[in-house]
Amino acid sequence: VLPLLIGFGTGILSAWGVGGGTLLLLCMTLFLGVDQSTAQGINLLYFLPTAGMGLIYHKKNGLLEKDVLRQAIPLGTVAAVAAAWVATSVDTAFFRKPFGIYLLITGAMTLFQTKKSAK
Repeated sequence: VLPLLIGFGTGILSAWGVGGGTLLLLCMTLFLGVDQSTAQGINLLYFLPTAGMGLIYHKKNGLLEKDVLRQAIPLGTVAAVAAAWVATSVDTAFFRKPFGIYLLITGAMTLFQTKKSAK
């Protein structure tokens, strides 16, 4: 039941724009005992239908900028391939602390932005 609740909860948070994929990674590794690489793979699979539905919604509402897509898709593909190569070539322990620091900084920035926008 816990994996179902975690998936449901992070799905709702993703819909609100909170970053459910990152939360899903943390929950899987910290609470469910899933190893890092498996959790990352599950997270990518989790992202695909979400991204697909977002793409369909944006296209339907005329929110896609075709010129931007023509530039972003090739560069994004190259970046994804390069990142996948690095992720499989380097020990995950190397990225653990920098990623944790990144999450802390991003979380703090989000909190401060929320306080500014609330005023």
